[in-house]
Amino acid sequence: MTPSLPRQASPPDEPQRPSEDPRHKVRRRALTLLIIVLLIGVPAGYLVISANQSRDSGKQKEEKYSATGLTSGWPSRVQRRLYQVPVPDNSTDVAYYETNNWKTSRLYVQFGTTDAGLDKFLAGVGTSRAALKKNDITVSDRNQKVVGWEFTGPGPWSGLVHEQKDPAPTQDIVVNGSEPGHPMVYVVSRTIP
Repeated sequence: MTPSLPRQASPPDEPQRPSEDPRHKVRRRALTLLIIVLLIGVPAGYLVISANQSRDSGKQKEEKYSATGLTSGWPSRVQRRLYQVPVPDNSTDVAYYETNNWKTSRLYVQFGTTDAGLDKFLAGVGTSRAALKKNDITVSDRNQKVVGWEFTGPGPWSGLVHEQKDPAPTQDIVVNGSEPGHPMVYVVSRTIP
């Protein structure tokens, strides 16, 4: 048998507590419940909202980077600077597509411009119209398939390869002059990271 400890009696001078009023008891329990909801519910709600936003963001990124073919619009300034593709102002039908792997990164760009815009673009790349060779399709069949380009329509077609020393990009440029004064330009700029 284990010895039990003696029970301590309440001090004789302490007044007896009155029993709790039922309304006060309800208020105290409601306040306790409110505190529990705030301490648990608010962070839980925040986590649910964050998880949904994160999932939606991931889906958008997945759609963006799993897309194949050209995206209508201008490549970012960073892309244009990195790949040295100075798309002239006031260009039309601008579209681009970027691919990256451990070996080579490529930026595919197409745009319509004017004769002056073509000269400005070629000068920005580091070449000139004199370097264009008639009927020279410099974009490979493989690169044409990546973005769905077909250089079979009315011409004249001309092209050039502007090679640069690594890490500077090399550009394959094809120009369609079927609409006089408004050439369509196709560029594949590739760089080795």
